[in-house]
Amino acid sequence: MEQIKYPSPSQWETLLARPTASYESLEPLVREVFNAVAQNGDQAVSDYTKKFDGVSLESFAVSEAEITAASVEVSVELKRAMARARLNIETFHRAQQTQKVYLSTQEGVDCWQEKRPIESVGLYIPGGSAPLFSTIMMLAIPAEIAGCKERILCTPPDQNGAVNPAILYAAALCGITKIYRVGGIQAIAAMTLGTASIPKVYKIFGPGNQYVTVAKQWATKYQVAIDLPAGPSELLVAADATANPRYVAADLLSQAEHGPDSQVVLVTTSESLLAKVEKAIEEQLKQLPRREIAAKALANSKAILMSSDKEAIALINAYAPEHYIIMVANEQAYVDGVQNAGSVFIGPYTPESAGDYASGTNHTLPTNGYARQYSGVNLDSFLKAITFQKISDQGLQDLGPEIEVMAAAEGLYAHKNAVSIRLKDLS
Repeated sequence: MEQIKYPSPSQWETLLARPTASYESLEPLVREVFNAVAQNGDQAVSDYTKKFDGVSLESFAVSEAEITAASVEVSVELKRAMARARLNIETFHRAQQTQKVYLSTQEGVDCWQEKRPIESVGLYIPGGSAPLFSTIMMLAIPAEIAGCKERILCTPPDQNGAVNPAILYAAALCGITKIYRVGGIQAIAAMTLGTASIPKVYKIFGPGNQYVTVAKQWATKYQVAIDLPAGPSELLVAADATANPRYVAADLLSQAEHGPDSQVVLVTTSESLLAKVEKAIEEQLKQLPRREIAAKALANSKAILMSSDKEAIALINAYAPEHYIIMVANEQAYVDGVQNAGSVFIGPYTPESAGDYASGTNHTLPTNGYARQYSGVNLDSFLKAITFQKISDQGLQDLGPEIEVMAAAEGLYAHKNAVSIRLKDLS
């Protein structure tokens, strides 16, 4: 990790840049794939799956027999862990349910809001070197609670055209039966446009690499919504002299191993902690099976020494981390100071891994600074808030004249007339 000491605010923007390719450089390929899928449907999806994943597929859909067989291949220990995680995730997301909001804003004017599920959602689950079955739980469970009628899942196949058994088991555990062995840009295009095999959906959820992130944003050109821009994973740890350097190192490495384009950042007010964490990283990195991936991510990562808690908090908000771990003595000041973060982990015994798997919070979070304006996925992500109103004759007679005045002031006389014609009948 590169060490930076006492950077001035004018340096922060450059210092905190993510190690990602520009979206403009990726858009030509995304456009190409979307256009091909629009013209050739399943054939284009098959062609790009062969090109990008190196596998020829006879069928995209995963059969019931494959789903059933996957259960046998998943260990009892993993099934037990998934069951515990499902319970916590379901408990936390059910608690996010809200009642209908109903009130009379004045006599004879009744207004209310009700939430209705998005009818059709597509869940994208990354595969690659780390099949993220945990992401299925983070997306499928709130979708089920929300009541989304159609829930489909796309995930990349392996070199043999198969889907990891843990992904299939997790999907079945969470009520997903429509599973397609398609990944990358072509999966997003298929869910956006619809093909003979893969249904078109109204909203797409799930993280992915930079290509998937751009593809999801491209999907919005076709009136398909997305959860949030979620690209390469990132984590920031705020730590001071009281922090355990081994814990800090372990947390940084936990995100670095996601992929070479991941980024981890340490922000500290303790110069002595920098050397201790660096040593701990070197020791722990040697033991990791994915050490080469983590090492590449660390090359894009930074350890930043700040002069005070106030400046550290300001820098952290400027970065807007996806995952934010707080391990400092002055804990409450850092918690109170949070303005921009996807998910926050507080104290020495709250590793980010807990949120990734089983504590109950959702791990599908905004990256690349989008935590400044986006929330992570939650129950409301799968719902639409619809407003209703009903006005009585007396209510319109009371409120109508004000509506007429405002409509006329805007020069919208058809708006005014929609009220005036009714008031005339009532008078």
